[in-house]
Amino acid sequence: MTAASATLPLDRDVDLAANARRARARNRTWVWVGRVLVAVLFIGGWQLLTSIGVLDKFFYGQPSAVWNSLVSLFTVGTAFGSIWLNLGITVQEALEGFVFGTIAGVVIGILLGSNRYLSNVFSPYIKVLNSIPRIVLGSIFIVAFGLGVGPKILLAAVLVFFAVFFNAFQGVREVDQNLVANVRVLGASSFGVARHVTIPSAMTWIIASLHTAFGFAIIGALVAEVLGAQLGIGLIISQAQGQFDPDTVFACMVIMAVVTLGAEYLITLLERALLKWRPPVRSDTQQAI
Repeated sequence: MTAASATLPLDRDVDLAANARRARARNRTWVWVGRVLVAVLFIGGWQLLTSIGVLDKFFYGQPSAVWNSLVSLFTVGTAFGSIWLNLGITVQEALEGFVFGTIAGVVIGILLGSNRYLSNVFSPYIKVLNSIPRIVLGSIFIVAFGLGVGPKILLAAVLVFFAVFFNAFQGVREVDQNLVANVRVLGASSFGVARHVTIPSAMTWIIASLHTAFGFAIIGALVAEVLGAQLGIGLIISQAQGQFDPDTVFACMVIMAVVTLGAEYLITLLERALLKWRPPVRSDTQQAI
């Protein structure tokens, strides 16, 4: 074999890799074009329909007025202080609820998923607690603990807990029992099985639940603030609702959407760091979302 012929497979691999990179770049470009187009059509259509009177802007707001309300929130502030103060309170409540709910959901989900007796004992109580309307829980927490941040953290933690718990529970149940048996044969303790087999196997399920869990934490904090608070974005929304000001309500929704998207990005980075061992799947390689 000549030197020239030996380099042909290498050149072909380089060309294939370059073509794959270009294909991924084109795919990302078209994805962003589609996203921008959807946003333009939605916001433009909303603005048009409210301008010509098809939709009543008194009830549905108007994108230009929502923008003005956003500018006012960040420049003038609110009746309850600066927007940054209120946003900080809401984010603090959501973050603390997210952390506490996640820890409780992972620990209890793995514990009940690994122990069938405990699962059978506590299963009806978990179902009963999950069936209680969250707004009722929020009212109970506020009556019991007042208008401070405590009830908001509790409600956010409850919403996060169930989202994480069921995924952790199911993730443990999906672990290959033959693999568990083989590890036990090799002398691993129950803690060793959990550390090296159960938890890593369930980690994909747990991380997947975190993508929705932070959104639930935001919802819990906002709902509790609407029910009763001294500060927070939910309080601003409640006041705007009472004054029939949909523009401020939408402006607050935009603010919280940006916060949630930022948290989603950080959770995605965490997922990539913790699941490096996982073989790439089609959604990972295409990077479409």
